[in-house]
Amino acid sequence: MKNKKSFLLYTDLKETFEALTNEKAGELIKHILAYVNDENPTSDDMLINAVFANIKHTLKRDLNKWEEIKVQRSEAGRKGGLAKASNAKQRLANLAVNVNVNDNVINIYRKFNHLSISKEEFNKLNKLYSTEQIDNVLDAIENFANNKKYKSLYLTARNWLSKENTSVSSNTSADDALLKHVKTQLNASKKRK
Repeated sequence: MKNKKSFLLYTDLKETFEALTNEKAGELIKHILAYVNDENPTSDDMLINAVFANIKHTLKRDLNKWEEIKVQRSEAGRKGGLAKASNAKQRLANLAVNVNVNDNVINIYRKFNHLSISKEEFNKLNKLYSTEQIDNVLDAIENFANNKKYKSLYLTARNWLSKENTSVSSNTSADDALLKHVKTQLNASKKRK
């Protein structure tokens, strides 16, 4: 009964123990404890040997049951561990797919705080405005104190650019108007602080 810290002693043995004298009952219980601790006890007393034979068979039967249960529990634990590891690998794989899909689908041109503009959105603006004009407006939006209320950097930049009517075909005065608008926005944000 190696590595086993307990065993079952059934209550129906009470009659057997009551039939023995206290001295013989003490010898029997010591014999049982020596057996379950793998000491291979022997006794010269025929009465102890006869009574112990029945108890020994019950202890062996219980030990065999325990070994079967231990194997079943070990197998269940192994399967549970494999399932848990498999789920963890799947979650990791799903996370990797999500990250890769997001990186590939949305190619960010510029991002700050909670706002971002994709390369596709930038290209739409770039058909109407120069890269420098767009970058200037994006800088102004980033530095604008109340930019937290904006939900779309593309729409905000498009609105700021269109208010100034600073298309690529416009002359230098359009660039000056944009610069004036940016300065106005920056000054307004400084005053609010």
